[in-house]
Amino acid sequence: MGSITLTGVDIGSTSIRAVETTRGKENPVVTNFGQAPLPVGAVEGGVINDEKAVTAAIRQVWEAHKFKSKDVVVGVTSHQIVVREMTMPNLPDRELRQSLPFQVRDVLPLPVEKALLDFYPLERTKGAEQVRGLLIAAPKENVLTTVRTVERAGLRVTRVDLASFAVLRAAARLTAHVEAVADIGAHATTVIVHVDGEPKIVRTIPRGGTDITEMIASRLSISAAEAEDFKCRYGLLPIEDLRAAEVMREALRPLISEIRSSFVYLQASDPEARVASLGLCGGSALLPGLVDTLYRELGVEVYIADPLMRLRESRRRGKHNQLNMFRSSATISIGLTLAAAA
Repeated sequence: MGSITLTGVDIGSTSIRAVETTRGKENPVVTNFGQAPLPVGAVEGGVINDEKAVTAAIRQVWEAHKFKSKDVVVGVTSHQIVVREMTMPNLPDRELRQSLPFQVRDVLPLPVEKALLDFYPLERTKGAEQVRGLLIAAPKENVLTTVRTVERAGLRVTRVDLASFAVLRAAARLTAHVEAVADIGAHATTVIVHVDGEPKIVRTIPRGGTDITEMIASRLSISAAEAEDFKCRYGLLPIEDLRAAEVMREALRPLISEIRSSFVYLQASDPEARVASLGLCGGSALLPGLVDTLYRELGVEVYIADPLMRLRESRRRGKHNQLNMFRSSATISIGLTLAAAA
């Protein structure tokens, strides 16, 4: 059988990123990578506000980088997406999906007719009356808008996947220990707690790097550009300006508190499920001093995850090396290609 080309498209708050891989008998190989910036406000919290701007950015990526295929897997994210563990009747997949609107109507925070529903089995025993898994409910209009915007760029959406699952596939370390992975983006942070790749908790927190920049700008009375430069240059490292250092720590406290509450929630439902490590990815994960700060605050091992660990280098190495420079912020697009290969 010949090789298969797979392309994942991540529509972020600040840019479009696409990763192309080719898969034969062995692990996928990176064959192409491209990104293009988005205007401020075009996408916020996973919601596309300016379809024309996003379509234009996607076309720019395809024209500039000459991707082989127009068939793509697209990631979606939003704080409105529900991922909740549930026990359902053990029916054949098709019948189970058809029954979802009736089974979950009373547990959703949005009207069932306005949601796209799916169920991800975690464990299924033959002959058992019930199956344990994750209910997934996404706002229908947001997903349809995303698909429409991508297809207007001349691409074909073959699959829509949760960005959080893409992060898990690309960045998770597969061990018997409870691990959390946090994808810290510009406007949102996704936290996935898992054991050996099986998700236990999936949360999207509406806080990210932009919130930190805005607080620094406001408290220090400087421009957003100056605040962004300060954040990226110094982060949480010790500096002589004590007021600026305190503002930086204060800006991080809400996000740290939300990550901690995810750990507490898990342990409340399963007292023996204690998080042992936290992997960081996303553009804002590279904030200087963040790893050490989270280690002190949360009391778990903290490290920068490597989303390229399941991909092989091309013999030509050019695209792999280029992607290596942006590996953390490209986690979702990398994970989407892994989902397509599954």
